[in-house]
Amino acid sequence: MQFGWLFLIFLLSFSALAETSIVKVKGYDVEYEIKGDGKNTILLEAGGSASLSDWDPIFESLASSAKVIRYSRIGNGGSEPIKKNYSSEEYAQEAALFLDALKIKKPVVYVAHSYGAYVARRFAFLYPEKIAALMLIEPASEHDVDIMRQIDLVKAEKEIAQIKLDDLANGMSNQYLDFWSKRPLPDYPQIADIPVTVIASIKNYSEPPVLFFTAQGRKMWGKLHSDWANAFPQGKVILTEKSYHYPQNDEPEMVVSEIFELMSRIK
Repeated sequence: MQFGWLFLIFLLSFSALAETSIVKVKGYDVEYEIKGDGKNTILLEAGGSASLSDWDPIFESLASSAKVIRYSRIGNGGSEPIKKNYSSEEYAQEAALFLDALKIKKPVVYVAHSYGAYVARRFAFLYPEKIAALMLIEPASEHDVDIMRQIDLVKAEKEIAQIKLDDLANGMSNQYLDFWSKRPLPDYPQIADIPVTVIASIKNYSEPPVLFFTAQGRKMWGKLHSDWANAFPQGKVILTEKSYHYPQNDEPEMVVSEIFELMSRIK
């Protein structure tokens, strides 16, 4: 009986894996999945060293009304392993090549989470003809460390130094060498006049691990993204107190609803 359950679990796991496909980008295997059909094409960009599975909670719902593409960046998930210190610009260039490889001609609705927002912002600047709308979910910002330093400079420097070490030890060097170098990224008005939505969490932590997650840090984080989103002629910000860094996990219905609302604003 136990063997039967293990075999069933294996079959289900294999079935899930079988849905993904592979395409070559710059000679490397890139894992992806396409599902659904509709007027709009959505591109889902995961954060940090995450894979396409980060979008599991909302992928099927989105595919009910649009063509949805999710993928794992080179070096992540089921894509080809590679050790290289990437910049957000290089990732954005590979995202464009990925879409070309899939023969996606129409502008996409680019939905990005966390560090993926770095990639999406650079993509929007480099390829305005390829993007119809932009959503950033809990976007990593080059100003994150500024928030910490404004609260308590001495303590912030100690925390930042430790975070860098932890990230590198956890294999996050590709993303975070780019992140911590604080390269200027595209901002308004460098990004074209397209619909933009930012979803940011301002939920308080009972035991903040670092200054960034204190009540003061959360308030400053909300203002940072409100100011950024509202600078766009078609900008919108959603500040949530119901989820932390993964609204697509904690509030999937809200995220799906906001993506559909974003698409309704495309001219």
